[in-house]
Amino acid sequence: MGPPADPDGARALLRDAVGLGITHIDTSDAYGPRFTNRLIREALHPYAASLRIVTKVGANRDAQGGWPTARQPDQLRRQIDDNLESLGLDVLDVVNLRLGDAEGPREESLAEPFEALVELQGQGLIRHLGVSNATAAQVAQAQAIAPIVCVQNMYNLAHRHDDELIDRLADNGVAYVPFFPLGGFNPLQSEALRKVASRHNTTTIAIALAWLLQRSPNVLLIAGTSSAAHLRENIAGTRISLTDQDLADLAACT
Repeated sequence: MGPPADPDGARALLRDAVGLGITHIDTSDAYGPRFTNRLIREALHPYAASLRIVTKVGANRDAQGGWPTARQPDQLRRQIDDNLESLGLDVLDVVNLRLGDAEGPREESLAEPFEALVELQGQGLIRHLGVSNATAAQVAQAQAIAPIVCVQNMYNLAHRHDDELIDRLADNGVAYVPFFPLGGFNPLQSEALRKVASRHNTTTIAIALAWLLQRSPNVLLIAGTSSAAHLRENIAGTRISLTDQDLADLAACT
């Protein structure tokens, strides 16, 4: 909630990320709220042709920092308009429909809100659609309504409940985007992780991200960072090739 402590540093970090080859930024107008999108616009607009900015709708922020759902068609239209305005865009690259709640996915129909986004896509405001915090059944329901390009769910070394879904999406050419790839509010920690990191003379963060990248070719990472040093630590994971022994050791992290 609210602006970052160092807005100039945040803008510099965004420019560093793009300069280092990052081409995918995950955001939402509810982050801040609005501050994050404004910082992205101030730092990067006009956007490079290679950059994909992916936002999400389906929830707002209340004064206490909570995430009340907002999935009625008129609410979704306002959120799309707000994202377009704050990012300085005429069309959004990808919009994820956020489902469930802060506790996780919930089995419920997504037909009405997803069809509302399909209608906005038909109006030229959205290029591609995805779902976030979704069950496998909801992913299938969305795909029966319209094509999706990504699924954004919680998944990491210690939480591998979506293994079957990841494989199915890979077969369909759909990206899987793990949020909390490093554990989120409960950072990943294990002796096995430290052992493999020591073997490669790197950090546990780099190993955890390398594992995700080797998990499946359709995995697209959104590791968050607030410092240039952390950014480079994250990127280091792309240069690591884990061995069969590494993977066997990391199996103990579940």
